[in-house]
Amino acid sequence: MPIGVPKAAFLIPGDEEASWIDLYNRLYRDRLLFIGKEIKNELANQISGLMIFLSMEDHSKDQNLFLNSPGGWVVPGLIVYDTIQFVYADIQTINMGVSASIASFILAGGTPTKRIAFPHARVLIHQPASSFRDIYSGELITEMNEIRKIRENITKTYVEITGQVYSTILIDLNRDSFLSAEEAQTHGIIDFITNAEFFMNEKKKKKEN
Repeated sequence: MPIGVPKAAFLIPGDEEASWIDLYNRLYRDRLLFIGKEIKNELANQISGLMIFLSMEDHSKDQNLFLNSPGGWVVPGLIVYDTIQFVYADIQTINMGVSASIASFILAGGTPTKRIAFPHARVLIHQPASSFRDIYSGELITEMNEIRKIRENITKTYVEITGQVYSTILIDLNRDSFLSAEEAQTHGIIDFITNAEFFMNEKKKKKEN
């Protein structure tokens, strides 16, 4: 029997007693954000809104974006990526399981030196694909031109982020390229490999300082 989203106690500033809120809202208060499913407009809007709000609240505190996603729609993914670049706060991206397709682009878009993968995490990079079916040939041509522009933009951005040469990124995006955590680090998509224990120790050190 489903138990729903677990609840956690949280003391709202000014209140005398803690309130019970769902677990993810409790984690958001500590700047721990999650993308754990296919990326579509609603999810992109929610995550982007949270990043902007938390950055306005205190841009000196890092935000941590955990990823375990099969990817999703290109434009919503680009919204999340652009928001990461827009906010003043540093965004630490953490690949927990798999970051595929546009999710790998978001992973790579985290603040340099703060892009992380767990040891058994996987990354999949490939070119953006069409999301439309049963459309007229004229619309298909227009869409393919738009996809080509997006692909060129993503390729150039990968080159800037990873430091790889253009031809290498182009070859990687021409097919489904599955990367281990070590390979993702070599490619420049992440900066280092860690585990949950190390991450929590780092959080503890920051709180003590």
